[in-house]
Amino acid sequence: MRLFYLNLRTYRQVLLLTLCLFAISGLFTFAVLRQTADLPINAQGSDTPIIYRVKTDKKAVALTFDISWGTRTPGPVLDILKEENVQCTFFLSGPWVKKYPEIAKRIAAEGHEIASHGYRHINLSQLSEEAIKNEILKAHEIILSVTGRKPRFIRTPNGDWDAKVLQAAQEAGYTVIQWEVDSLDWKNPGVETIIRRVTTLVRPGSIVLLHASDSCQQTDKALPVVIRELREQGYELVTLSALLRYGPGVVE
Repeated sequence: MRLFYLNLRTYRQVLLLTLCLFAISGLFTFAVLRQTADLPINAQGSDTPIIYRVKTDKKAVALTFDISWGTRTPGPVLDILKEENVQCTFFLSGPWVKKYPEIAKRIAAEGHEIASHGYRHINLSQLSEEAIKNEILKAHEIILSVTGRKPRFIRTPNGDWDAKVLQAAQEAGYTVIQWEVDSLDWKNPGVETIIRRVTTLVRPGSIVLLHASDSCQQTDKALPVVIRELREQGYELVTLSALLRYGPGVVE
């Protein structure tokens, strides 16, 4: 009886150890895959890609700007980009483009890539698939009519998405873009914090999230240093479309 008890206890210990090792192995595998297979990353239950970065060895990054409101910040940001000869990708909300068409036209005229930030600044995952498509297409028509550019990328409001959002975006002719490096400029954390986050967290193929809305009051102050330090690190600053050409498995 004692021998049976010892064997049973040993069996339980071995079983517990095996389960722990299996769990650790699974977590490690997930972490590795997340780092090495970033493009594309699929939403659960969907084969539609959502892009956070481009997997490439080339030292290139995309600075991307969201704009949803205001007129004070976009001008200084555009002035800096023009002076530094940098072209970026701007995700513009439909109502903002409609309200301030001259700024949107300037963004396009100066060679920056035009993308969509949707229409209402709401979480699209809370809507039906048909309503999501209506939000996307409503913004699309405004952006196209004002800038003359047909956007093909969208960054959903608040970065909110699920499989339904990705499917609706694909049916509307869009690819959903997220980011790998969040500058946190939307929190106004301090110029040095913005600079440090961007310049230390980037790697080849990074997509960087910045904002040119008036609520972000430190972006234009941090931007010249960000550009200079990234260049000193050997990075090429490109539009999102240019960056995607460096990565495998991207639909052009």
